[in-house]
Amino acid sequence: MQRLTRLLTRNKGFIVFMLGMLVFRSAVADWNVVPTGSMQPTIRIGDRILVDKAAYDVRLPFTHVSLLHLADPARGDIVVLDSAAAGERLVKRVIGIPGDTVALRHNLLYVNGQYAGYQPTRVEGIRDDREDPALYATETIDSLHHAVRWSIAAQGHSSDFGPVTVPAGQYLLLGDNRDNSADSRYFGFFPRKEITGRATRVVVSLDPGNHYLPREGRWGASLQ
Repeated sequence: MQRLTRLLTRNKGFIVFMLGMLVFRSAVADWNVVPTGSMQPTIRIGDRILVDKAAYDVRLPFTHVSLLHLADPARGDIVVLDSAAAGERLVKRVIGIPGDTVALRHNLLYVNGQYAGYQPTRVEGIRDDREDPALYATETIDSLHHAVRWSIAAQGHSSDFGPVTVPAGQYLLLGDNRDNSADSRYFGFFPRKEITGRATRVVVSLDPGNHYLPREGRWGASLQ
């Protein structure tokens, strides 16, 4: 017992530091590795993303209990959530906020009756394109712009839906990789309380398809 006490005393600083880091990652900011391509091309497989845990709430560390409400997710935000329906942590984009009416027709979005604009764009370095050729476009909703990916094989009919109206306290979330994302088309609306933070930028990006070598130009890149 005395030996254990001496050991704890000797390493007290390290223990305090580790506890502080755990609290920080739980309540303030965290970094998550993205293992899937559901948000390509915005977030790529192997990206480690920075998550602002205090973007919407100040939470009791290690819980989903909100101590202070700061804001609500906005349309276009990339959010991280612990989904009960999916049974795992997800990273998706907010497409519909409470009260919005959303529809997807031939993989094209309509929000509150307004067609989202699309401008073809070119994206390089997506390894999935080798076996699953894709088209890319910049999707514009209101004044928000972000890239989306469509699989050519899907021919623009990927889980069309709606129009549906987003209920109070719920959000409609989609992946930017529209033909390869398990999102609100499969799990329905996501509760506000499950959203734990906002993804803001890429911290580190390693390419698992290339011996985990660093990807140039993505370290520190802002997510939008």
